[in-house]
Amino acid sequence: MSETVAVPPRVREGSPSAVASMNDWRAEWLRACSDPDAFWLGVTRDRIAWQTPPTEGRRGDFTSVRERPLTWFADGVLNVTESCIDRHAAATPAKIALLWQGDEPDDVRRVTYRELLEVTERFAGGLRALGVGKGDRVIIYMGMVPEAAVAMLACARLGAIHSVVFGGFSAEALRDRVRDCAARVVITQDEGLRGGRRVPLKATVDTALMDGEGVENVVVYRRTGDAPAASARDMDWDAVCALGEPLRRAVPCAAEDPLFILYTSGSTGRPKGVVHTCGGYITYTAWTHALVFDLRDDDVFGCVADVGWITGHSYIVYGPLANGATSVMFESTPMHPDPGRYWEMIDRHGITILYTAPTAIRALAARGDHHVTRHSRASLRVLGTVGEPINADAWRWYHGVVGAGRCTVVDTWWQTETGGICISAIAPATPPKPGSATLPLPGIVPVLLGTDDRVIRGPGEGRLFLAQPWPGQARTVWGDHARFVATYFDEAPDLYFTGDGCRRDGDGYHWITGRVDDVLNVAGHRMGTAEFESALVASGEVAEAAVVGFPHEIRGQGVHAFVVLPADTLDVDRSALDAACRSALDAACRSALDAACRSAIGAHARLDRVTAIPALPKTRSGKVMRRILRSIARGAPDDLGDVSTLSDPSVVEAIKAAAR
Repeated sequence: MSETVAVPPRVREGSPSAVASMNDWRAEWLRACSDPDAFWLGVTRDRIAWQTPPTEGRRGDFTSVRERPLTWFADGVLNVTESCIDRHAAATPAKIALLWQGDEPDDVRRVTYRELLEVTERFAGGLRALGVGKGDRVIIYMGMVPEAAVAMLACARLGAIHSVVFGGFSAEALRDRVRDCAARVVITQDEGLRGGRRVPLKATVDTALMDGEGVENVVVYRRTGDAPAASARDMDWDAVCALGEPLRRAVPCAAEDPLFILYTSGSTGRPKGVVHTCGGYITYTAWTHALVFDLRDDDVFGCVADVGWITGHSYIVYGPLANGATSVMFESTPMHPDPGRYWEMIDRHGITILYTAPTAIRALAARGDHHVTRHSRASLRVLGTVGEPINADAWRWYHGVVGAGRCTVVDTWWQTETGGICISAIAPATPPKPGSATLPLPGIVPVLLGTDDRVIRGPGEGRLFLAQPWPGQARTVWGDHARFVATYFDEAPDLYFTGDGCRRDGDGYHWITGRVDDVLNVAGHRMGTAEFESALVASGEVAEAAVVGFPHEIRGQGVHAFVVLPADTLDVDRSALDAACRSALDAACRSALDAACRSAIGAHARLDRVTAIPALPKTRSGKVMRRILRSIARGAPDDLGDVSTLSDPSVVEAIKAAAR
């Protein structure tokens, strides 16, 4: 059991949080469990601007959801942009709402709440002039520019349903999403910029819409000035802003009206459109943002994710803006122009809270401490991680080197489907443990089930379920409620199935072990892939690792480790990288990796195969798509399913070649 790390005194000083100690956490957690309606009605009335405040909390439960989606605050009326912009534009008009850091360090824009309201009103008025109305679907396919957030907010102001598609997706993936939600309008930009490279966004849209797909207009924001020739349906961003009268009064929406659709890969590889609704989502994301990160009035919140993923929705746009915070939008990568980019940006903008993925942390740690320590980072108070479990060594580097031991680390577990953070340390209150997501937030009730479907009480390991509904959870899958029910509610009656495995220790802390289909059963021994991966990274021989099972004629399942060697973090030609991988992974290295696993897990934790690869197949949010590795490991490299959600689909061919 890993020891807890004390919350640094600097984090506690001046905290405005209602949960500033473990006694506070216990009291709030029990209150939310015993009377959830009263708890959440209190939260939403205190935090959200309602046109008609709700009087009812939840309607339905995890049993009735099979017939119809459950609801929260169903008699309330609101428009989420009034919480995110209008009230702050009135109270603090000159405060920076969006602090945009472009691809190059000197490319900076600061958008105040007054300016954000004005441009959102203008763009919403233009969309209305194009015929976009309440309930219409709009696809947003853009890079990380402020206009992407404006497009989201303008749709919300109209009552239209936006679906943001990550700007790295292929034309085919984009076309499939346009078709699935029957979008009327696509909003894009000429090109994106990322790591010094140009991303042909408009050209990809043109390819996706070659057959029309029912799209009436394509709105193009000009980032670089280079774009393919315009077609009859294309409209310039500025021209759309000038089309109609600004939409001063936001369209009233019922609490359960859809706010957005966000597509995520399922276990089958077929993307599913997860639907989040207005009232419950904005309540939960605003509350969790303030609670977990101990938000203060002068904070500069640096979530370096992308709005194409749920992290960007909840903790770049909706959560921070609903709380009147200054939110950073980051267009580039942590390696451009050098591996000191994050730390330079923190000093330049006085970022107080940094929220990033373990993938980035491990890659930066592999480049050496000097890139960090040559920058002050004095403004930092809270460090957060998101997207995947963080191994203990990476946690300690993040805490000790980046935070210099004076910041607290909140390792957050949540999903696209949960809408916001569910299990996490609370910055001023929870003593963290390296590698643990720690404790559930108030209103979240985790349940572990064993292989016999019995509830595990006290310490143990099993499948992670949630027993009590919360306002931010997804309501359905767009156009396919049966799939929603089958995915999340068929595994156990009256419980929401997260799809993750989890270990709970004697202190009640939760350790996410990975997707349950990533749990290995080797000769009767059940082992989480995360255990292997943590041991491999801790060995010092590899920078990253992903472990999968494959059929073994004697032990049932064998263990196949795909590893990224430290040299692979260098920007070199891929062919040279492949050769370097093969030569570096010699017998001694393989033996050392095997010994590291046996030492960390037990004598039964033997590696049957080790394959060095240039990079892991990851989504942009940092999740490893293990089903690709499983297919390759079992000898079915052509049965991979949808790979459009990968941040770099080309890496698949390199992995296939390395595994031959």
